[in-house]
Amino acid sequence: MINIKNLSKSYNKGSVKAVDNLNLHVNPGEIFGFLGPNGAGKTTTIKMMIGLLNSDSGSISIKGFDNQKQTLEAKRNIGYVPDNPDVFDRLTGMEYLNFMADIYQVEPDVRKERIKSFLEMFGLNDAAGDLIKSYSHGMKQKIVLTGALVHDPALWILDEPLVGLDPKSAHQLKELMRKHCDKGNTVFFSTHVLEVAEKICDRIGIINRGKLVAIGTMDELRKGEQAGSLENIFLELTEQ
Repeated sequence: MINIKNLSKSYNKGSVKAVDNLNLHVNPGEIFGFLGPNGAGKTTTIKMMIGLLNSDSGSISIKGFDNQKQTLEAKRNIGYVPDNPDVFDRLTGMEYLNFMADIYQVEPDVRKERIKSFLEMFGLNDAAGDLIKSYSHGMKQKIVLTGALVHDPALWILDEPLVGLDPKSAHQLKELMRKHCDKGNTVFFSTHVLEVAEKICDRIGIINRGKLVAIGTMDELRKGEQAGSLENIFLELTEQ
């Protein structure tokens, strides 16, 4: 589903190496956790995956499509939720969702059913006609999630998606992630909540200072010098 080869990105005329020769393969059918301390290169990697940033070198393919040469094909297969739910405040929730569905050319009957399902699940039915600027942070997160997934993309790229969600909605999203991958799709999931990553991820990659320092299942990560919880493994691997 995701194939990243020799990916690098620098800032400040090359003085800051945000991502350093990253190689990563993520399979269909798995929830992949992408972890790292602040400034490790997680968000930079994600922004290159979705096409918001150009890499200095290397390549990224999404479901077989090169995201630089086959841009539209790659993006059609991605649903992206950023770490901060910036959204058009002067639109109503429903206007925003229809706008997103228009972008991805979702048929009217299909979008109606999907939007209805998400609004009911996230408890947004009553707020769908309100301006987004009146929404709480959690409500904005839910409307952004719905907009990102309305075209039923094969790959979900979620950057801290649980921040601001109430416990019920967070539980529902985690169940959705699992069901999505059980159909042969993929979730690429960045979070600082290590307990959540340990419980729901099939494999985990840990990035530090732009380099991938560990990758594998929890059992595989425990086989090295590290042992115990993901938190203990993470702290050992990312200790400065």
